[in-house]
Amino acid sequence: MEGTEKKEIPTTPDSSIERDEEKTSELLTEAKHQKNKKKKEDKEIEELKKKLEEKEKEAKENYDRLLRTAADFENYKKRAAREKEDWTKFANEDLIRAILPFIDNLERAVNHAQKVVDTGVLIEGVRLTLQQLLQALNKFGLSSFESVGKPFDPALHEAMLVVETDKHEPNQVVEEFQKGYLLND
Repeated sequence: MEGTEKKEIPTTPDSSIERDEEKTSELLTEAKHQKNKKKKEDKEIEELKKKLEEKEKEAKENYDRLLRTAADFENYKKRAAREKEDWTKFANEDLIRAILPFIDNLERAVNHAQKVVDTGVLIEGVRLTLQQLLQALNKFGLSSFESVGKPFDPALHEAMLVVETDKHEPNQVVEEFQKGYLLND
């Protein structure tokens, strides 16, 4: 063993302690770093949990608001339908109230006609009642129009028959079977 000599590295207890201290220091630093990293991650997790809770609460409030709005809308639709039904049911109330006095007057005329011999008075009473009725209906937008002697208009007239005559132009109304009326026109 003469040619190969082992060279021993002197190890002193101080150098191994220093290495252990360095390793320990590195491990402590790494542990602190990991601990700080974990704290930071835990803090982020807590913040995310809080945000999630807030968003869940907000979503629940929005859902509740949506349900209330939907219920309000359904109630509105029902109320509108009821109001429309009531309006339709009573839309002609004013018209009917305006016509009732004429019914009373016509009933009086019929009762009076049975007692009176002079028909001129009866006819005048019925004529006045008719005139008042037409005035009342006119307030509600009803108006009559003349047809005889006017050109035939399919939007206004309903042809019952066609008559050829030398006295009238072609397509001219020559006779009226029923008076024509316009509403709100």
